[in-house]
Amino acid sequence: MNVPLWVWLAVIGFILLMLVVDLVAHRHAHVISVREAAVWSGIWVFFGVVFGVIVWRVWGAEFGQQYFAGYLIEKSLAVDNVFVWAIIFTFFAVPREYQHRVLFFGVLGALVFRGIFIAGGAVLIQNFSWILYVFAAFLLFTGVRMLFQRNEHIDPEKSRALKLFRRYVPMTDAFHGQRFLVRKNGILLATPLLAVLVLVEVTDIVFAVDSIPAIFAVTDEVFLVFTANAFAILGLRAMYFLLADLIHRFVYLKIGLALVLVWVGIKMALKIDLYYIPTPISLAVITTILSVAVVASLIKTRGQGRHEPPAPAVAPFRTAGAEEIAALQPVWGGRRAAARGRAADAGSSGLGGSADDDAQRAPLQDRVGGEPADDGTSRVDRRP
Repeated sequence: MNVPLWVWLAVIGFILLMLVVDLVAHRHAHVISVREAAVWSGIWVFFGVVFGVIVWRVWGAEFGQQYFAGYLIEKSLAVDNVFVWAIIFTFFAVPREYQHRVLFFGVLGALVFRGIFIAGGAVLIQNFSWILYVFAAFLLFTGVRMLFQRNEHIDPEKSRALKLFRRYVPMTDAFHGQRFLVRKNGILLATPLLAVLVLVEVTDIVFAVDSIPAIFAVTDEVFLVFTANAFAILGLRAMYFLLADLIHRFVYLKIGLALVLVWVGIKMALKIDLYYIPTPISLAVITTILSVAVVASLIKTRGQGRHEPPAPAVAPFRTAGAEEIAALQPVWGGRRAAARGRAADAGSSGLGGSADDDAQRAPLQDRVGGEPADDGTSRVDRRP
């Protein structure tokens, strides 16, 4: 498959343009409605399908089928991301109007990391053909494990990434709008929203370890691997807001995803030295497995309506008020501004400082979700 450089640049440019459009369209924090999520989901699926049709027409049916097989695999595995995101947002009690901003930067990071993984995987396959056996064995192992552990879910509180973040990054006890960083009393602090973003990025990297080998099982073309991943990931945010209130209904989807991983693992193992399963057959098998899993799930849970995932009894973080947000210092250059303010206060009093200055310079308490400090500022989270 010969793909000119300008085609690569055009596709990447289109992806970046759509990200900018999405960011501008959601620049103001608001709750994403089901209707809005459905519209955006339709837009992203439309672009993904149209691109597949272009590949089919320009490079032939075989490559078109490979793209659609990879796109379907990535799109279906992405549903698992949606479930995990719902658990993370519920654990942190993230207000719904702030969730889109987290997912926007989460998807942007996912595109970067997956691009790196795809490039690394292509280099490994090109230089070490035996690595395909490792990928096939890994896919089979992952599929079987998912089949027997389908009822297990991530526990954000036990996440090593979250523990490391809490240990080394000072954090406020409140959401400050859509901000990831704030500055108080000259100290740069992370907000809980940044901790959520870090956890979202880490979980996507974990999922990429499964999905990247899976798509290499249906196509060796790096261009198709990247574009199938990109167009599947771009619709993840809209998919989350569309399906987050319905995750309780997809009871058999994990079984379907596990069988898909087992199937592509078998396909990869066979194609190395034994037999290449034609792409139309692979595409038909994947489509059938996922369709049966979804339809069976909806039949099993018919009559159940939408409802949000259960929220914690006590929210771990509060939401800062308008006055508290208005009193924040500039994130960049705030340390110098705070120092100038203290110097001015000291000069006006003729002393080295006041009791209020000492209180502002005092270290914030190490506590998660604690009450506001006596001076009205938030406490910092350094809990291991």
